[in-house]
Amino acid sequence: MGNILNLGARALVANELALQTIGNNIANASTVGYSRQSAVMQTVEGQFSGAGYIGKGVDVVTIQRNHDEYLTRQAALSKSVTAADQARANKLLLLENVFTGGTNGLGAAVSDMMNAYSDVASAPTDLTARTVVLTRTSETAARFNSAAAQLSNLQDGLTTELGNSVTAVNTITANIAAVNAQIQRVQGNGQPPNDLLDKRDTLINQLNQYIQTTQIPADDGTVTVFASASQPLVLGTTATQLKLQANPQDASQSQITMVRNNATVVLNEDMMAGGSISGLLKFQNQDLSEGVNLLGRMAVSLTTVLNAQHQLGLDLDGNAGGILFSTVTMPDGAAAASNTGSGTVAVAVDTANVDKLQPSDYKVTYTSATTYTVERLSDGTFPTVTAGPPDTVDGLALTLGGTPAAGDSFLVQPFRTAAAKITAAFASPRQLAVSSPVQASMGTTNTGSLEVANLAAKSVPTPAAVTITFTSPTSYTRSDIAGSFSYSPGTAIAYDASNLNSGWSLNMKGAPLAGDSITIEPATLSYAKRNAGNATAMMDLRDVALFDGSSLSDGYASLMSQVGVKVQSVQYSAEVSKSIADNLETARTGVAGVNLDEEAAKLLQYQQAYQASAKLIQVSQSIFDSLLQTVGR
Repeated sequence: MGNILNLGARALVANELALQTIGNNIANASTVGYSRQSAVMQTVEGQFSGAGYIGKGVDVVTIQRNHDEYLTRQAALSKSVTAADQARANKLLLLENVFTGGTNGLGAAVSDMMNAYSDVASAPTDLTARTVVLTRTSETAARFNSAAAQLSNLQDGLTTELGNSVTAVNTITANIAAVNAQIQRVQGNGQPPNDLLDKRDTLINQLNQYIQTTQIPADDGTVTVFASASQPLVLGTTATQLKLQANPQDASQSQITMVRNNATVVLNEDMMAGGSISGLLKFQNQDLSEGVNLLGRMAVSLTTVLNAQHQLGLDLDGNAGGILFSTVTMPDGAAAASNTGSGTVAVAVDTANVDKLQPSDYKVTYTSATTYTVERLSDGTFPTVTAGPPDTVDGLALTLGGTPAAGDSFLVQPFRTAAAKITAAFASPRQLAVSSPVQASMGTTNTGSLEVANLAAKSVPTPAAVTITFTSPTSYTRSDIAGSFSYSPGTAIAYDASNLNSGWSLNMKGAPLAGDSITIEPATLSYAKRNAGNATAMMDLRDVALFDGSSLSDGYASLMSQVGVKVQSVQYSAEVSKSIADNLETARTGVAGVNLDEEAAKLLQYQQAYQASAKLIQVSQSIFDSLLQTVGR
């Protein structure tokens, strides 16, 4: 009789705990991070009797947390990758919006400016046509400035977002450390603290939205959380605080740092592997930097070639042309904080190789006090440096000074501020140098079909008059140099064959005869007012290959294409990673999630079991009462 009562009491308690557990599951069916729990029961060891072992009922061993560690970690990691891809994709869409096409785009402004020279070429003394060119020039400069300002605003917004993310990470890691402490305190009672474990997993999942992490469990129930597989964010019950600071070599960019063992460690995007912070840093260090460099290179290349050509012309008053745009000054290389020498690196445009400029930052590293390497950071390659001075590489001129030490390095960012600083150099239409400073006149006694195809000035002021007299269809003499020179139809005649950037260059068409002559001399003022040779030369720059093989007029389209391709690529990656994350989360919730239909069925099952247990106690009570009545008689 006592055994029956004990059986019923044990069963009643066990089924009551099962019902409480099921009720808790139902109540938390929609709670984020909750893992379904189950009451795990086992048979109490039976008691031996002459008739064999008699069962003594059931006990609840533990409340089991239905949880798959592997799926939980994989789901968190996949969400971390998705967060990185999505954060980067969202920012790239904003970057793409900076480089818009259409009539309001920078490309249209450049095209309108170049095309405006056609009206000046037709009427070189028309002040209205000249004013239109200057208006288009100012508009081009303004659109460069506007695009640069938008990129700067993108960086400012990015810095703010990184700051908010760092604050969130510090809060989460502090909470993980606090939960670790709670788990550590209850670890000795022999039962798992399911709700605390769920809370910690939820916090780690939240942390992975910002930084991809790995975890190593300790014997005391705590976990150590690492940023990817390197730097510890949580060590037991201690959290390491992250900080946001400006990059010492580039104050416009931000860095994430942590202090360990009195040393500051910079967490780059590769160390984080995933998470929105990683995506934001990758956008800042790669995509936004590339956008700034593409825009800056376009500004430098455009202003350099236009200024050079404009200076080869004469204005309406016969004066040599000045610069059309303000001269772009490149910042000096920024010395690394660890440098021990006093070296300097000054940077300028190699005007003879403007078409070789690459949209990239560079790192100059001294391998000794006198030798160095240059790394192109956009692709990690080491382009060949041509010795000077100045030394040249990728269209840049490097002037090295001071006394560097082996191991010193400098960050060279030639295009960082270019687009923000360009302006139109003057506003007077009379100063527009559209006339050629050199003119050619054919001999009055010429009998051949010789004509001037093109006469281009290469320097100003132009040299004194030179008369070329043909002694045969394939040879000529010059009034300034003794001797005879060979002539090949279609081949340019240079003023100085050893320096093609001086004097002038003459292309002829037709067939000369012996005795035919042509005189090249500085242009007279009356000729300059009638002539628009430099305006035509400015228009011809539209077809010059300037941007990785693309012409000046197609440079902006090429820029838009590069940004657009990257946007599509990253968006596709974000879609793929999201699909993977969704599938893994579905698999995780299949194990840990609450199925209300299943819980309802169990609720009925354990309700009936509870009622049966109560009935067993009732039967035991009835037997006991009957026994007392029998004894009483």
